[in-house]
Amino acid sequence: MLSGSVDESAGAGTMSPEVEMTSEGAMIGRERWDEIRRLYFEERLTIAGIARVLDLDRKTVRRCVRGREWRAYRRSASEATVLSAHATFLRERAPRVCYSARILYQELRGERGYLGSYETVKRFVAPLRELQSCAEGTQIRFETAPGQQSQIDWGQALVSFVTGRRPVHFFVLTLGFSRRGFYYACADERLGQFLDAHERAFEYFGGHTHEHLYDRARTVCYPDGEGRVVWNPTFKAFADYWGFEPRLCRPYRARTKGKVESGVKYLKRNFLRGRMFIDIEDLQAQLDAWNATIADTRVHGTTHERPIDRFAEERAALILTQGQPSFALAGRRSRIVASDYLVSFATNRYSVPCTLIGQTVEVERQGGELAIYHRDRLIAQHPLAVGSHQLVIDPKHGPGAIARTARRRFACVTSSPTPHSMEEVEIRDLAFYDQLASVPVAQGVQP
Repeated sequence: MLSGSVDESAGAGTMSPEVEMTSEGAMIGRERWDEIRRLYFEERLTIAGIARVLDLDRKTVRRCVRGREWRAYRRSASEATVLSAHATFLRERAPRVCYSARILYQELRGERGYLGSYETVKRFVAPLRELQSCAEGTQIRFETAPGQQSQIDWGQALVSFVTGRRPVHFFVLTLGFSRRGFYYACADERLGQFLDAHERAFEYFGGHTHEHLYDRARTVCYPDGEGRVVWNPTFKAFADYWGFEPRLCRPYRARTKGKVESGVKYLKRNFLRGRMFIDIEDLQAQLDAWNATIADTRVHGTTHERPIDRFAEERAALILTQGQPSFALAGRRSRIVASDYLVSFATNRYSVPCTLIGQTVEVERQGGELAIYHRDRLIAQHPLAVGSHQLVIDPKHGPGAIARTARRRFACVTSSPTPHSMEEVEIRDLAFYDQLASVPVAQGVQP
């Protein structure tokens, strides 16, 4: 299904910019001008709302609303300047140097005999840069059919735990049609963790879409040294096993997967703000509840429908995964130790020494056992649990063992009494106390 070289994602592009720049701001094309007035006068959106939907400045929207008719922009004739002879060169060269006025100025001085100032070049480049920014922001919205595409990305954030702030990596998979998302908190972004998160998403949705869209991370692909990009072989085998077609964003065009990037921003701005968690298990539990009660049930800003409602239509188009066993990846997967000193693996949880709470360990399946490592040192080994949602606990990993060790250590360092301070203690048979318990209290018997 997959070839050695990588096909780029089709369907994402840009439309010709309808915006021409002047010193006063953006001059809007006729179609955009009509759309602004329709939203304002017919749909009764506010100026701020229109600016947000169309990604325009509110002052620009306000000018269109107040104007009586659209007028095409006509550039006024300008006097020749010292840059006039270099204008064609600058327009062609500017995109290649990312509109850097400093680089253009250096090239003009060194190669074309320019004698003017840097500020003149800077003023010339400014509207070119603004026009390019506007063109990049004017994207054709790429919609997909139910079950056609998912978009996958990582998000990173410093998360507040009761023990302090530490970085957490969030795997996010967004279904293209319904905009329903899956969110999973991870210790890192290694390949084993990456594939494990995929399988959790497949289980969550009950299936997966026919194609998945990624950026060019090393866990997905890498350059072959000859100008081509090839798939990571383990990832390719994973895609073949589950039966989906991976696609890549165009180089330097991360906005191609804007749906999942919006999901990452929504996670950070809506879920993480103002929350504190006990441990990674508590974080995931709260994340799952938020996803089900808030993210799935909100009215999406683009589709104007709830993701959970649109998913009812998309569910039937997914490739079902129920009953298919996990892709067996020979390698270690990272986990963060929860406050109950347990780590999860394949729906079951296993204990590690409680001194590692909050730290990152690595789990590895070795035949019928699960080996757990901390900084490449084996710190626990358990037989694999049978079934799901089982607990496998070694009593030596709990705080009791630490407490007993502490008591023994304390007993060893306690100074022994001197022979002069020791008193003789009468040793009595236990039968004496049985006899004492049978004597009435009224007799006042003293031991």
